Amino acid sequence: MSAPHIGFIGAGNMATSLIGGMLQQNIKASRIMASDHSAEQCDKLARQFGIRTSSDNAELARQCDVLVLAVKPQVMQAVCRALPTERKSGQLIISIAAGISCESLEQWLGAGTALVRCMPNTPSLRRQGVSGLFATGRVSDEQKQQAENILNAVGISLWLDDEAQIDAVTAVSGSGPAYFFYLIEAMTAAGEKLGLPRETAERLTLFTALGAADMAVHSDVDAAELRRRVSSPGGTTEQAINSFARDGFPEIIARGMQAAAARGAELSRELA
Repeated sequence: MSAPHIGFIGAGNMATSLIGGMLQQNIKASRIMASDHSAEQCDKLARQFGIRTSSDNAELARQCDVLVLAVKPQVMQAVCRALPTERKSGQLIISIAAGISCESLEQWLGAGTALVRCMPNTPSLRRQGVSGLFATGRVSDEQKQQAENILNAVGISLWLDDEAQIDAVTAVSGSGPAYFFYLIEAMTAAGEKLGLPRETAERLTLFTALGAADMAVHSDVDAAELRRRVSSPGGTTEQAINSFARDGFPEIIARGMQAAAARGAELSRELA
């Protein structure tokens, strides 16, 4: 079976990252199209990647086997309703917009549409992303593989059994990079208060975060065990961990993530 034609409606940062990753995965530029309201952005993608671009979303809807909706959640309804009802036969539609449920997408696109909803995160822009994916019952195994191939071009993807889990994915990985940035901010500021030049404190913090994440990803034990291994009894690390625990660090993280998940569910209702 020939490779699918893949179209991106919305040509912003995430779409650009996905297209660049797909080309590195040896997907031919002739198989990729993109449309955007900005002619300047279309010209930029055409020059950068050698793909076909258009200002007409309907053209992509009629020609592409897979349609990736990469527009802002606030305009998703208008974009979907403006697409022609007669689209490419057997078309898969992938939404990467936060807060837009499959039920809403089906209302706007028509009953029986094969839909995959996914939640990528911003490290995808560095091809270090992780995405949670949920497929409706209309999506075939082949289409699931197509969606996975697209998202894996910028990292890894994980399938979800229940669409409601998207809110949890948002809380863990969608919003998650900001939690680590916040920790980096706090550690840098604390290092400066301890007497380090700010630039030195920042570099130490950044590369400690990078090294710790790499160790955790490639370790055969979980993060708790890695923490125990570097927390010698009576040592400096143990003192810091004990202080964090007394201040309720795990509970602070849990409450924040619960707030993120609740807001995700609320946004879905608002944008429906």
